[in-house]
Amino acid sequence: MILPRVLILVFLFSLCASLPSIHDKLHSNIKQKQVHIISRISLPPAPSPEAVSPSYNVDSVNNGTIFNVQSFGAIGDGVTDDTLAFKMAWDSACQAESSGILLVPKGYSFMIQSTIFTGPCKSGITFQIDGAIMPPDGPNSWPRNNSKRQWLLFYRINGMSMQGGGVIDGRGEKWWNLPCKTHKGSSGTKGSCDSPVAIKFFMSSNLTVQGLKVKNSPQFHFRFDACQYVEIELLNIDAPAQSPNTDGIHIENTNNVKIYNSVISNGDDCVSIGAGCFNVDIKNITCGPSHGISIGSLGVRNSRACVSNITVSDSVIKHSDNGVRIKTWQGGLGSVSKVTFHNIHMDTVRNPIIIDQYYCLTKNCPNQTSAVSISDILYTNIKGTYDVRSPAMHFACSDSLPCTNLTLSEVELLPNKGKVVSNPICWNAYGTMQTLTIPPASCLLEGIPQKMQQSDVYGC
Repeated sequence: MILPRVLILVFLFSLCASLPSIHDKLHSNIKQKQVHIISRISLPPAPSPEAVSPSYNVDSVNNGTIFNVQSFGAIGDGVTDDTLAFKMAWDSACQAESSGILLVPKGYSFMIQSTIFTGPCKSGITFQIDGAIMPPDGPNSWPRNNSKRQWLLFYRINGMSMQGGGVIDGRGEKWWNLPCKTHKGSSGTKGSCDSPVAIKFFMSSNLTVQGLKVKNSPQFHFRFDACQYVEIELLNIDAPAQSPNTDGIHIENTNNVKIYNSVISNGDDCVSIGAGCFNVDIKNITCGPSHGISIGSLGVRNSRACVSNITVSDSVIKHSDNGVRIKTWQGGLGSVSKVTFHNIHMDTVRNPIIIDQYYCLTKNCPNQTSAVSISDILYTNIKGTYDVRSPAMHFACSDSLPCTNLTLSEVELLPNKGKVVSNPICWNAYGTMQTLTIPPASCLLEGIPQKMQQSDVYGC
């Protein structure tokens, strides 16, 4: 009897000793099952990005963050002043860590006062104009304390695209009709005659402007001053032929510029190139009615002007006062060199080819000996018709500093009326005809001038 009892005690003892091991295995199995279940559940979503402001509706898209001006309080009825909303939208887009898109939505018209949009921005910025924007209607509606020299100024921007299918309406008619404007026959009416440039970029770089319709600016439609790396494409710029100083695109002290595939009709130059410009390529422009495509005017008030490496090609100029023009004031310094005008069709144009070194806006400009030097100008494949009121070619060069190395090839310009071809006008112009031109430019002087004035030309 003792032995069975001993065996029972041993069994019970061993059973109790094994309970912790069983408990551990059971607990281990439970943990494994729990881990296995958790691994099938997706990780929790990442925290939502912090909004720019709780009151702004900011929508994210793949290529940037949209800052709709209406989310900042813009009304878009064409009457309400939406300037503050645009400024707030700009500031938010400019400070965005990734590319910001300031959106002007389609179907609305926004009135904006004279405004400066300032950079630099944290990253690239897009000004997407799908609706319409406009300034106050005329000088009497312009706030007294606001600048009358520009409407929208973009300052110190690096990396910006202005684009869209919308309209920029300058509402310029009341400005054009000021009594001081020259086309009104003014002889110096007292009072300010300042009129705003519609869109101005100043000290900016890596700019793209494309796809927009811009019309009726009080003065220049676009002005680029002290900028570099500018691309302009697919613009439609329109203003009446009698609207004064409404240049389509003006560049000054700006380099590495491309202006392509655009239609410009206005009351002044389609494109004007001022002092300090180089590496400019203009291609496939339909220009006119207008004053043509111009380099200048340069050298005003005895200033220095340096312009080089300019190409204008594959374009049409129609019903315009000038075709391709270089214009300088007497008394200027500097040079214009390495310019090519190629494959340009003229349709009823006065002065299709013109160099004017006696440019003057009045009849009493004094004669001066110094001049901006003009050299290495190439005219190739320029054909079409000219308005018989002016000659087809006009080379009026400085008495003291002749134009040199003018080259003409495949130039054929016929009168738009009648059969009489007028002779070109040349004065102190040195150059060659690589092919016989129509009309013959036999008035060009051959060789190199015996005396070239050693002026400040070489300072360029």
